[in-house]
Amino acid sequence: MLAAGKVLVVGGTEAAKTRRRGDRRSPFDRFVESAYLRVSQAPSFFLCIGIVAVWLVSLPLWADLKEWQTAIHTVASVLTLLLVVLLENASRRAEETSQEKLNVIATALAELMASEAPNDCNVQDAAKRLREAVGLEDRH
Repeated sequence: MLAAGKVLVVGGTEAAKTRRRGDRRSPFDRFVESAYLRVSQAPSFFLCIGIVAVWLVSLPLWADLKEWQTAIHTVASVLTLLLVVLLENASRRAEETSQEKLNVIATALAELMASEAPNDCNVQDAAKRLREAVGLEDRH
């Protein structure tokens, strides 16, 4: 336990600062989150199936088979590029959020370890290693 009146300080992290300021995400970040939620649901999958079905039945309307194939490849390439960028952005932010949570948990655990066993060298050493590991991903 922490000593009376002692507050565990983990609020200096970027996530904690963001919580104090409120939702300050950019319009692009909000768009990415909205797109991610929509694209990862069943209607988006069925929309893709619909695009392929329309493409398949449109074969008689095309004079050249290569142009018909190029049409679907172009549409698929453009959609894939846009979705990859959006999903990678969402994935990166989710990974940063998870890492921030792990860092806060590790810092709190190190504080707890330091306060519970001030005379135990093993616990002190473990707390030191834990503190050193926080932010390790930034150093490698």
